[in-house]
Amino acid sequence: MDHATVARDYSNALEGLATLDGEERCSNALYQRYQPALAELVRAIRLKNYSIRTEQTYQNWVSRFFYFHKPNDVRDLNGQHVKHYLEYLALKRQVSVSTQKQALNALAFLFNQVWQKPLDDLDEFIGAKRQRKLPVVLSREEVRRVFQQLKGTHHLMAGLIYGAGLRLMECVTLRVLDVDFDYNQLHIRNAKGGKDRITPLPERFKEALREQLALVERLHQFDVRNGWGEVYLPEALSQKYQHAARELRWQYVFPASSVSVDPRTGLVRRHHLHETSLQKIIRRAVKQAGITKRATTHTLRHSFATHLLESGYDIRTVQELLGHSDVSTTMIYTHVLNTPGISVRSPADLI
Repeated sequence: MDHATVARDYSNALEGLATLDGEERCSNALYQRYQPALAELVRAIRLKNYSIRTEQTYQNWVSRFFYFHKPNDVRDLNGQHVKHYLEYLALKRQVSVSTQKQALNALAFLFNQVWQKPLDDLDEFIGAKRQRKLPVVLSREEVRRVFQQLKGTHHLMAGLIYGAGLRLMECVTLRVLDVDFDYNQLHIRNAKGGKDRITPLPERFKEALREQLALVERLHQFDVRNGWGEVYLPEALSQKYQHAARELRWQYVFPASSVSVDPRTGLVRRHHLHETSLQKIIRRAVKQAGITKRATTHTLRHSFATHLLESGYDIRTVQELLGHSDVSTTMIYTHVLNTPGISVRSPADLI
């Protein structure tokens, strides 16, 4: 990497350090001290072809870990330092299990993949408390009320999340070639865990989706005329298909309203719609619908799974549609139902 590229690669991690609150605030001197180690981390992540979100998350946790211990030489850090930091997150910061696990994954990557220094001396460490929470699920009537508050692109996106059981990022990163109108399917590529899957395309949203793809085509033609027209592709794909990034079929179904500079390459591209815009619209729609449940975009995916089980589909089918590796993850939805295997009625209704 040249100096300019390295500086750009550090920007997210260093900004993250600069904005940490209270005791975690970092100085410029520490920025300089830890830059080479962060550069190593960035290079290793990109060699593994991880997403930019994973890159930013790992940079953030490794930066926090360095500043927590403030070593003169980061290579002096070991498993006991990791254990101490993870216990600090659990006891002092009182983070969730998933947050502590995310930090561990980032630090394990640093030790195992970057430094080639196996992280095998952690022993037992204090884990964050796991709270068993049931997913928030909307009834069919509540889903209808939410949809009544939505329109245009956001209505379509919410419809696909609920109608096909998509995760938020699976929806916003959907590409033109992932839509199969003939077989009424959506092809979800490289989803959580690096898995592909097929999920149903709701009939009621097919016409709106055709109109959206027509808009994408016109927008792509406009971009090409103005010297842009490229879209982000994973490195392996961009090397194998060198002109694919300019093809219509690889464009995002829900493109951003303007082009932007790719933070990794410096290329001007049209990225996908930012996910926070849909999240805000959904929260507002839930409130306008008079629903008091703490519902989010992910609630629509929970509702998809629960309503399929209510309709009599077996748990394994729902597991495949959701892309869960383990059926035990899918089983949580049976606890939301009134019929988790057998019909249960309240004793108050029997007297």
